[in-house]
Amino acid sequence: MKILQINASARSAGANSTRLADAVTARLLAQNPHASVELRDLASHPHPVLDEPALGALFTPVDQRTPEQAARVALDDALIAQVQAVDAIVLGVPMYNFGVPVQLKTWIDAIARAGVTFRYTANGPEGLLKGKKVYVALARGGLYRDTPADSQVPYLKSVLAFLGLTDVEFIYAEGLAMGADAASKAFAEAEAHLGALFA
Repeated sequence: MKILQINASARSAGANSTRLADAVTARLLAQNPHASVELRDLASHPHPVLDEPALGALFTPVDQRTPEQAARVALDDALIAQVQAVDAIVLGVPMYNFGVPVQLKTWIDAIARAGVTFRYTANGPEGLLKGKKVYVALARGGLYRDTPADSQVPYLKSVLAFLGLTDVEFIYAEGLAMGADAASKAFAEAEAHLGALFA
């Protein structure tokens, strides 16, 4: 089994979302002791955003790309290959201003490529990253689960499904900015959820 953990926090150390993602990965390793884990920390190793030069590179035929364009596309290629090669993906996702971090959006923009990770058919779009399990570890300062203010889960469900990633489990740690007791309770509830999930 191959596991890919993506830490999407803007902080490389001390992030609650990373703590929760680490707990998920630990559970996976406990069940699959011979599994390998690849870790991608988007804070310490940020991926370039999808800007005009990147779009120009992607839409230039391979044999006509400049060395700079080829190098830019190769960065996205590496992320796509990494995702294609694994069996399980663990996403550590904090909530920033009601949305996902720009670091995670940049990663999604990099791996979403027509003809490679999805394609358009006569019956509509088809995701090509099939047969993988995804765990989304969500860390929030307030309480947003199942409320209209939670724009993260609908977005992630939609974009992951678009890529063929339909087997998705969400693990929540909420109320982390509401005092030490609330934070302790949040992580205890998350651990209980993981205990049931991996029983």
